[in-house]
Amino acid sequence: MRRREFVSLIGLGATAWPLALRAQQSARMPRIGVLLPGTPASFAMRAEALRGGLRDLGHVEGRSIAIEWKWGNDRVERLPELAAELVSSKVDVIVTGGTAAATALKRATATIPIVMAIIGDPVAVGLVQSLARPGGNATGFSIIAPELGTKRLELLKEIVPDVASVAVLLNSKNPQSQIELSHLEAAARALGLQLHPVRIASEAELDAAFRVMGELKSRTLIVLTDPILYSQRKRIVDLADAGRLAAMYFFQAFAEEGGLMSYGPSDEDLYRRSATYVDRILRGAKAADLPVEQPIKFELAVNLRAARSLGLAMPESILLRADKVIE
Repeated sequence: MRRREFVSLIGLGATAWPLALRAQQSARMPRIGVLLPGTPASFAMRAEALRGGLRDLGHVEGRSIAIEWKWGNDRVERLPELAAELVSSKVDVIVTGGTAAATALKRATATIPIVMAIIGDPVAVGLVQSLARPGGNATGFSIIAPELGTKRLELLKEIVPDVASVAVLLNSKNPQSQIELSHLEAAARALGLQLHPVRIASEAELDAAFRVMGELKSRTLIVLTDPILYSQRKRIVDLADAGRLAAMYFFQAFAEEGGLMSYGPSDEDLYRRSATYVDRILRGAKAADLPVEQPIKFELAVNLRAARSLGLAMPESILLRADKVIE
């Protein structure tokens, strides 16, 4: 009996030991929080770019890392609540995009590292001390480049040579939009163009915004960088098409949805690159010591179908420079 009891105990121990080991492994699995202001559908490409970047570095969701996703669903007012939920769940690092979401996270925690996959000017809005030495608990990838506004206006003038004024669509709740508008206004003055800013506070105001553009008799439009406007890109493209507006957008996804043209950094590339900072932080690096990087890749995309619909001839000079031409 004693021998049988001993063997039985050994068997139980052998069974329990892997379970205990798995529990320990599970407890050690890094947990990454992700706060994105859009919807799972509208931000699917960005989410997959982040997953892909993590996989390339050996971090597989559900196997070697756990990811807790939080979605703002285009409701900026919910971001502080979602940020607080991520912080209370005690994740090891948080990935986000956009000034509103990053600001909500900075207010919710001063200790959990924050990687901003896309951010405007983080120094101007007080998210970091400097690009080279962020300090605090946030770092990431800025999409601000001083020449962007000039370049976008120049490209619009190539397509619509006699343009004299440009409507500008922006989110009034995004502090970065005012900074971007200031840069664009300086570029417009240098080019002899007049800007007509049209502000919205939520996606519910988009229809009214485009009616205002119609009253202004706008022929051209620039959409300023904003995660909610990005999430609503198909609707914005359709409204611009209905209003016969030659529109310049900030990410290639707009042109892929049928928009006329986009020029800016690659958001897919930025979300993939953000995984490198997550990896470094999980290995012991401090967000305060990781410099905020600026764009290294810019994309010009043109949609010939949209140009034909607007009765515009796409100049050969633009087609030769385009990274993507959509027939």
